[in-house]
Amino acid sequence: MTTLLTNIGELTTNDGPALHDAAVLIDGDLISWVGPAVQAPSADEIVDAGGRAVIPGFVDSHSHLVFGGDRAAEFEARMAGQKYAAGGIRSTVAATRTATDDELRARLRGFIEELQAQGTTTVEIKSGYGLSVDDEARLVRIAAEVTPEVTFLGAHVVPADYADRSDEYVDLVTGPMLDVCAPHAKWIDVFCETGAFTVEQSRRVLEAGIARGLAPRMHASQLGPGEGVRLAVELGAASVDHGTYLTDDDVYALAASDTVLTLLPGVEFSTRQPYPDARRLIDAGVTVALACDTNPGSSFTSSMPFCIAVAVRDMGMTPTEAVWAATAGGAAALRRDDVGVIAPGKRADLVLLKAPTHIHLAYRPGVPLVERVWKDGVAVS
Repeated sequence: MTTLLTNIGELTTNDGPALHDAAVLIDGDLISWVGPAVQAPSADEIVDAGGRAVIPGFVDSHSHLVFGGDRAAEFEARMAGQKYAAGGIRSTVAATRTATDDELRARLRGFIEELQAQGTTTVEIKSGYGLSVDDEARLVRIAAEVTPEVTFLGAHVVPADYADRSDEYVDLVTGPMLDVCAPHAKWIDVFCETGAFTVEQSRRVLEAGIARGLAPRMHASQLGPGEGVRLAVELGAASVDHGTYLTDDDVYALAASDTVLTLLPGVEFSTRQPYPDARRLIDAGVTVALACDTNPGSSFTSSMPFCIAVAVRDMGMTPTEAVWAATAGGAAALRRDDVGVIAPGKRADLVLLKAPTHIHLAYRPGVPLVERVWKDGVAVS
């Protein structure tokens, strides 16, 4: 089955300059041809884009989608002046532990539908709301049902039952918990932050995961400056995420490496922390990705268009840079070269916008501009 998207007003390929009056041929689950509409080959199905824009499907490289409960009251308190702290994660842990597998699975599938309706076709999902051997195992197992990009985040925070025994908890994470989670995961992550894990503990976690064949990524510098970013670079992490508080040394280290800095605008929006300066990072040569960080505590949004609008408005990115960061940048953060780009041989993950150009994603914030979504060549929205 072949499908031709034709009469595309603006085609953002991330494989060169944007094309105009363009067409894309989908053959099965891959893109087989891209070029001027007047030169388009024949196809079994024709989709007329009507002069509207087409972009790659969004690649959301940081999410926490398997959890129970709700933290709306915490959000309300924060909006009234309470400071955000990592410890709030423990309330979600308690709710997640009491949820059944079927309840978690149903909620997860609802989130996947929500993401796809907003143009996200590739998503990474972390564990981290179980924090026991059995609960972390079921979270990575459930996540693996909907994505190959599964991250074991047993080192999210120290659970209440290990209060004042953080080193013992790290022993659990790097031993029995890793043993049962590694077969279902691709990545290992750690929250290297005040109130979570020290640099030394973070090193232990990541090195243990690497030894088990998992690739490293890291949460760091969300609540204040620290040494986590440079540890991530040293260990060859694919991505270090948050980066709200970066020193010049952090920026230099990132620019000299292939570690992506993933910015999470929904977090700063929801916590009222200062927005990272993406302009500083891009101008320094750092590869930047954008992701939603969908979670019930610090960023309960699944909308990549919203994150793009915030990144443009408050973080110094141009619309073109923000769309790249939300597509090809996210792919780089997952070490993928088959998504986030529209080119022959790549996955047929495409988004048709109700707009003539990608600029409208930032120009018209909050407006549902996603007209149609294809994932692996199949229309899913």
